[in-house]
Amino acid sequence: MATVKVKKFEDLIIWQKAKELSVAIYRVTNTGAFAKDYGLRDQMQRAAVSVMSNIAEGFERYSRAEFRQFLSIARGSVAEVRSHLYLARELTYIDTDTFQSLYDLSVEIGQRIGSMRKTLGKP
Repeated sequence: MATVKVKKFEDLIIWQKAKELSVAIYRVTNTGAFAKDYGLRDQMQRAAVSVMSNIAEGFERYSRAEFRQFLSIARGSVAEVRSHLYLARELTYIDTDTFQSLYDLSVEIGQRIGSMRKTLGKP
């Protein structure tokens, strides 16, 4: 089985999925009552952007160990997004379908990050 050499962070599926999550979070947080809750809106946007940014920054570092550390930070940020999603749903800023879609995407990203960290930990 041939392996594909990833040359830039934009080629990483986890980065692509994290970008998808960030765009979706921006779209949902900039509408209706959510747009007026500046604290939650801004924190949720920052957490989503942190996921994709830490994946990119870690990829561009010089060692696997550093990349693994940045993936850990990204995974923490995706958990933060999930936590904020619960609050947004309880406050009726988002409906159940939107919650579930964003929640599922964030879980997938967290799992993919965990898998990549394990792969990077292998010699």
